[in-house]
Amino acid sequence: MLENLPYILSQFAVPMNLILMVAGTFVGIIFGAIPGLSGTMAVMLFMPLTYTMESGTAIIFLLSLWIGGCSGAFIGSVLLGIPGSASAVSTCWDGHPMAQKGQASKALAIGMTASFTGTFFSAFAAALLAEKVADFAFAMGAWEYAALCLVAMTMVLAISKGNMFKGLASTCIGLILASVGYSPIDAELRFTFGNMYLMSGLGMIVVLTGIFAVSHIMVTFGKGFDPAPEVDSKGLKGFGLTIGDIKDEFVNIIRSFLIGLGIGFLPGMGSGLSNLVAYSTAKNASKHPEEYGHGAAGGIWAPEVANNASIGGAMIPMAALGIPGDSTTALLIGALTIHGLEMGPMVFANSGDVVYLMFFTVMVVAVVVLLMQSVGKRYFPYILKVPSVYMYPALLVICLASAYVDSGNLYKCGMMMVFAAVGIAMEFGGLPTSPLILAFILGPTLEKNMLKAFQYSGTWTSFFTRPVSGVLMVIAIFCIFSPIIRAIVEKGRKNT
Repeated sequence: MLENLPYILSQFAVPMNLILMVAGTFVGIIFGAIPGLSGTMAVMLFMPLTYTMESGTAIIFLLSLWIGGCSGAFIGSVLLGIPGSASAVSTCWDGHPMAQKGQASKALAIGMTASFTGTFFSAFAAALLAEKVADFAFAMGAWEYAALCLVAMTMVLAISKGNMFKGLASTCIGLILASVGYSPIDAELRFTFGNMYLMSGLGMIVVLTGIFAVSHIMVTFGKGFDPAPEVDSKGLKGFGLTIGDIKDEFVNIIRSFLIGLGIGFLPGMGSGLSNLVAYSTAKNASKHPEEYGHGAAGGIWAPEVANNASIGGAMIPMAALGIPGDSTTALLIGALTIHGLEMGPMVFANSGDVVYLMFFTVMVVAVVVLLMQSVGKRYFPYILKVPSVYMYPALLVICLASAYVDSGNLYKCGMMMVFAAVGIAMEFGGLPTSPLILAFILGPTLEKNMLKAFQYSGTWTSFFTRPVSGVLMVIAIFCIFSPIIRAIVEKGRKNT
């Protein structure tokens, strides 16, 4: 790790990298704070701008957008009672009641400190653990990688909102889109229909920006905007937090950190789940659970530490295995691939300096976010008052520009609008987008390793006879049938 320090310091000695880090952090906080946007969308929109950058510069900029977005999501939860993203849902339950009681400054201070704690120390843990996980991954073959990709996708299915079969349908759409173009083994064309623009496959920016970003912008804009609630900015003076406040919640902080780090490590999980689990655990472990939901400090500490600790947890499988821990790391894997960096066990041997630059960047940006939020806390209400009628059309223009920069032709812009229509149909059909994103990113890896495994062994039973892949396949099968098992168990409890 220490041998990579000169390269890391040289990257932070470049003035443009520092400017982009500060700018990316600021933009990320805005995207995180405004309900309906997120750090993931910020990464997606600005990713094409990094294609011509040096790899180190691109990493610093993209990670700044991501960390800023994750750390800024609690602002809307506290001041408006509306989460900036799914990672801050449970922060609303105590953050907004505390603000309504005239303790907005304390609630924001807890959110800022908790976000810093989760982000900084999870990145440090990832820097220590990722290479050890990569060493273990060297023993894995095509069977294990195929099974690991399958586990990642089925885990997302297991937590899909509403009907699990809708999550399965979304996954299948992602796999079909990932198979367009040349097949990985025999180079046969698939689903191109004689169109030369489809021979190289569907671009990640075109598909994901259309389905995830453009469709969301158009649906939200079409539904109209309710006026944002007024925010009492009189109580936003001072930092509002003492050392005693931290000591009182120390056990809660440690427990929530471990929950976030562990859930972040699981493929496809991430901060959207960790904040809910940490909040529920904190409430159950509290001596005064009746205070939760009415402005309890622990109800802010737990979800904010956990959802930011998921950042470091998600970076471990991303770097060591090439498996995204959440949808944002899936985007980062695609962006890094364009810069010639293939995530996985060999990345530490081939580009170890770049990987440790990622971890170090997250720690530095965590400090920048804390300073930026501490200084600008009184201006948060102005962020939430950005007129939506101007902001959303501007975002749509950025999406179109991103598609054009990515491909260099207007045809892909048209394709993006087609996928936006697909995303709108999914929105009204209740199909979740997370399974599609993960399936589209992991589809080529799953197919390539599955075909290799069949070539080596000639039979599907080899996936179950090898110990590691066998365990992973059992986990995948369990995830698929978990809703049915859960329903049977609940029915049995009711009958007894």
